[in-house]
Amino acid sequence: MPGAPNRPPEKEPEAPVTPPLPVTPAQQALRRLAPSRVALLLDLWKGAPSADLMVPFEKAEAAYSAGDFPNAISALDLLSVRFAEPRWPTIPEPFRQLRVPIPAPMPPHWNPEHALTPGAKEAIRARRTADEQLALAAGTVAWAQAHQIDVAELGRRVEEAREILAREGLSLGFYERIDAVWEAVLARFPRPKAPARAAAPAPPPATEAEEA
Repeated sequence: MPGAPNRPPEKEPEAPVTPPLPVTPAQQALRRLAPSRVALLLDLWKGAPSADLMVPFEKAEAAYSAGDFPNAISALDLLSVRFAEPRWPTIPEPFRQLRVPIPAPMPPHWNPEHALTPGAKEAIRARRTADEQLALAAGTVAWAQAHQIDVAELGRRVEEAREILAREGLSLGFYERIDAVWEAVLARFPRPKAPARAAAPAPPPATEAEEA
């Protein structure tokens, strides 16, 4: 009726949020360690990544092999910080996603996720992680094919994971395929080579007084 106060539009009921799948520390470490190995095999390092990259990677591999997944994740956190340093060549996508994220500063209300419920934010993050894992697995297969590594089986698993994600969203079947790719990477792909260490200088020749 004329003169009545404006009423805010009625809110539509929120769509149910699909909760993220549970993930173990072992899975967290695997899904970062294996693509990090491929990232350190990229041609941009010219065969030997810097020790600043290899030291945290080797610590992560050693901890993972020993079943010490928290320390593996800590070492991978350091590696992700190292990857983000501007002194390195530009890491190509999708492996650039392994760098620690550095978001551009913005007011909180500019973030489209600012007003979402915690559950919705968590679901969005989980789906974003799944998309990143799929891209990393596909990038791994592409790298292997370019370097004459037989990955026909892994390519099939990546395509199966892509179809499952499109059809079902996040599911155990999706991550079963993705984790199988990462396990094969750790089992079959070469390890990155650490840079050659400079030989220790030879001791000076002994003087006559010392020989005496």
